[in-house]
Amino acid sequence: MTTSSSEGVSLGMPQLPAPDYPDDVRARLETDAREIIARYPDSRSALLPLLHLVQSEEGYVTRTGMQFCADVLGLTTAEVTAVATFYTMYRRKPSGDYQVGVCTNTLCAVMGGDAIFETLQEHLGVGNGETTDDGKVTLEHIECNAACDYAPVVMVNWEFFDNQTPASVRRLVDDLRAGRPVSPTRGAPLCTFKETARILAGFPDERQGATEAGGSAGPASLVGLRLARGEAAPARVVHPRTQESGDQRPSDHRAEEGE
Repeated sequence: MTTSSSEGVSLGMPQLPAPDYPDDVRARLETDAREIIARYPDSRSALLPLLHLVQSEEGYVTRTGMQFCADVLGLTTAEVTAVATFYTMYRRKPSGDYQVGVCTNTLCAVMGGDAIFETLQEHLGVGNGETTDDGKVTLEHIECNAACDYAPVVMVNWEFFDNQTPASVRRLVDDLRAGRPVSPTRGAPLCTFKETARILAGFPDERQGATEAGGSAGPASLVGLRLARGEAAPARVVHPRTQESGDQRPSDHRAEEGE
């Protein structure tokens, strides 16, 4: 077998089996895993939250974490790996305490998302998927966050930061790296990526007031609902040709009725 150092590709022996967790860590994770598995009629269905559980331990899904999931669920490591590599919420390499994701999908990009992402790359000195030297921030561009009415949107550990600008995101990441308090635009208070992963595994957020502060649809998202309920004045419709009111002229009605 040979190794190509110029391309960083190894053609040697397969990797050895993943090392196990220390006994105390494995015992703790097994207790949590049993609680998760008990929620499902088929244990295999617990794989997604279990991957979040092992991610909460080391900040990403390691080979050890995948072996643990395979062991407790009676799956092969290939089956676990197939799932862990499919979903982007599972990290495959060490990452920062704060995952800063910039939406660069169509609307956010048009509204400034591309400029925000370029600003952060230059300001932090990292590229897509890379982490700052202090281990605080991992930057990535992400697809639609289903918050187009607040474009451009940035997410930190899956919490919303709406209507961002290059200046506001520079302040945001500077505050994160300095340990200063940062509050999402809406939703629960910010916590570290490991803490977020444990919550996503299905365990309660035990921080005081965090549950009550949970996110919901913001005002911009509810305009259509308010209109349907008659809670807001109807929008003025402008005629596409004459720029007049959307109310049709009598001649238009006669034409439609065949008069």
